[in-house]
Amino acid sequence: MNWYEKLNQYFPVEEMKSKEHMELLLQEKGDVYHKDEGIHHVLMYAEFPTFLFIDYVYVSNESRGRGIGHQLMERLKQKEKPIILEVEPYDYSDSDSTKRLRFYQREGFKHAVKIGYTRKSLATDEHNTLEILFWSPHGENEEEIYQQMKKMYEDIHTYKDEEIYGRSYQHVDEVLTYNNEREADDIFEALDRQKNNQKK
Repeated sequence: MNWYEKLNQYFPVEEMKSKEHMELLLQEKGDVYHKDEGIHHVLMYAEFPTFLFIDYVYVSNESRGRGIGHQLMERLKQKEKPIILEVEPYDYSDSDSTKRLRFYQREGFKHAVKIGYTRKSLATDEHNTLEILFWSPHGENEEEIYQQMKKMYEDIHTYKDEEIYGRSYQHVDEVLTYNNEREADDIFEALDRQKNNQKK
């Protein structure tokens, strides 16, 4: 399988960019959008002057538990910039969701509870709600992460969308919201509660 097939097999259709979209980003935004590929992994990320965004990270089933994911995160952390990524809302009944979140928790990521993020998939026409995780080397706050997410959305997610898909994604202000009063459960706290309940 090539790198795109690996990602396409692992990620839900509503979260996937088309191959044309990703190849255009690599060709035309190669100073920002990058592919880090090995036998057992694929990492797609964007590096901006003040932050990094992880678009997709895949580690093969047979090589999980060997520290590959940790090594990839360490490589990005060495750049000393905030690292941002999107995850599906926590589902305690999904063991993959639990493992994924425990990994990011171990890596020191925080959940941006004040940021709301729902966008319509051009593949399924359904609204998809995701949560934002971030690693903050210099104490960056959620409002700064929100501004960086807006830039990423406009520069990466919606890049040449009309040309590629024949229609446009929603405007950034419809997709991303920032609210100090947002009633969102911290997914890492939910993870810890589940762990504690299992011990009882």
